[in-house]
Amino acid sequence: MAFAVHVNMERCTGCNNCVVACPVDALELYTVDPVSTDKIYKVINGSAVILDVKHELCAGCGVCVDACPYDVIQLSGQTPVAVSA
Repeated sequence: MAFAVHVNMERCTGCNNCVVACPVDALELYTVDPVSTDKIYKVINGSAVILDVKHELCAGCGVCVDACPYDVIQLSGQTPVAVSA
């Protein structure tokens, strides 16, 4: 994996902007109960605040970072290298 997504869950509000913005569906607000197949969200003040990052799908594009209005997502790893023709 060349990229890692770091989410500060202490400051995340569960607004879902990053999930909607991700072009490869690498982010999901997910169930707290892994035994259940139902989506059971942890809710604080009306917002789901558990965020699953599927690192194997992450392309390192940074769209989630730009979409987050609370600046809680950071992307680390290799910087994409521009290929010249």
